[in-house]
Amino acid sequence: MESIDLLKILAAVLALAVAIIGHEIMHGWVAYKYGDTTAKNAGRLSINPLVHVDLVGTIIVPAAMYFLPMLLGGESGFLFGWAKPVPINTATVIRNAGYNGAMQVDLAGIVYNFTLAVFASIAIVSMSQPTNADSLVYIFAYLFVFQLLIINVVLGVFNLLPIPQFDGAHFLMHLALKYKVNAVAEFFYKNERYGIIVVLIILMTPLKDYLLLMPVQTVLNLLLS
Repeated sequence: MESIDLLKILAAVLALAVAIIGHEIMHGWVAYKYGDTTAKNAGRLSINPLVHVDLVGTIIVPAAMYFLPMLLGGESGFLFGWAKPVPINTATVIRNAGYNGAMQVDLAGIVYNFTLAVFASIAIVSMSQPTNADSLVYIFAYLFVFQLLIINVVLGVFNLLPIPQFDGAHFLMHLALKYKVNAVAEFFYKNERYGIIVVLIILMTPLKDYLLLMPVQTVLNLLLS
């Protein structure tokens, strides 16, 4: 494997870690601000990546999404994944801050991802594309910022989708409860166990082009325009 290929992999892995670990920490941090100490007591507000690793979302899915296209004779795929969800006592948040507080907790990770994406887009526009004359440090920095941009936009867009068990669905569930549309909240609650199945179906079928890749490209075009 060439050094540039290795740098690409290292940059992608580091960018994914920053994106997904920060995403989960933000959920716990906002909940903590509203009096829920569950995540803090469980040691999940730590930046230690080991406490956030999820076998499927942090290892299996990212490896498959990145390397499987290469094994099939194509280019490397995009890197995508998630960390182990931070434990949150939603009842405590709602008691202290109402459903608006719960919705802020739901959206905290998404806001984090899009904020990082904005800063990464500003950085990447100001950086010149690396050449063979540049140092490996500069090349790695450029690749890292580029991956940080892509991965955070992908995660932000993905988590907006109303998939049971994920942020978009949690937001809609609490919004429905706020306005007493209990049937909607009950639907998402009852189907949470199917969320991972929905995710895998989206990622392994052409649905990902319409629900993920096209919105991601639109956001990237806006950020880089």
